[in-house]
Amino acid sequence: MRARITFTKQGALRYTGHLDLHRLWERAMRRADLPLSYSQGFHPQPKISIAAALPLGFSSRAEVVDVRFNEEISTEEIASRLKDNLPVNIKVTKVEGVDERAPALQTQVLSATYDVHLTEPVDKSDLTRKVGELMMSESLPRERRGKSYDLRPLIETLNVVTEANGKVSLRMTLSARDGATGRPEEVLNMLDIEPEYTSVERTRLIFQA
Repeated sequence: MRARITFTKQGALRYTGHLDLHRLWERAMRRADLPLSYSQGFHPQPKISIAAALPLGFSSRAEVVDVRFNEEISTEEIASRLKDNLPVNIKVTKVEGVDERAPALQTQVLSATYDVHLTEPVDKSDLTRKVGELMMSESLPRERRGKSYDLRPLIETLNVVTEANGKVSLRMTLSARDGATGRPEEVLNMLDIEPEYTSVERTRLIFQA
């Protein structure tokens, strides 16, 4: 059986890396006494696949993991057993069955949506102008790890938002394809916003239909 679990990642777990998160899920499955399936060979690995690595320091309301079990178990039972065996900063929001023959989860991610909360005051009209200019640009040359690339095609949407408390924030949808991943901190740099003065939350992962 293959199950897809949507979960939140908040609080101190924002600083838990991708590999540690993978191990966290394995431990939770064992504690919940769920029939986790393992690979064959000298070093069996749990069949757990997380959709897309979340950068350190980012929180999320929409992380997704696929887990394979060696027997059928209801999605309600999976959610119930995990409830008391996960850290307080991880909450399961949805469990659904997935076709065993469906492509690997990581290959199906198209893009991701982020909310960027600004922790320092900002002039909304000035920020709106900068966002407009950025989105009108034909190209945005950047360099990452010594390689040049164009950020512009990786930005699908970018909007200035006024929150209920009156504060200004940003909402962006960035490409998350293999080899074509947009990073919120790169967009912030183009807007002259220091990433350390922001709080970034991933709100949605968008998959191929």
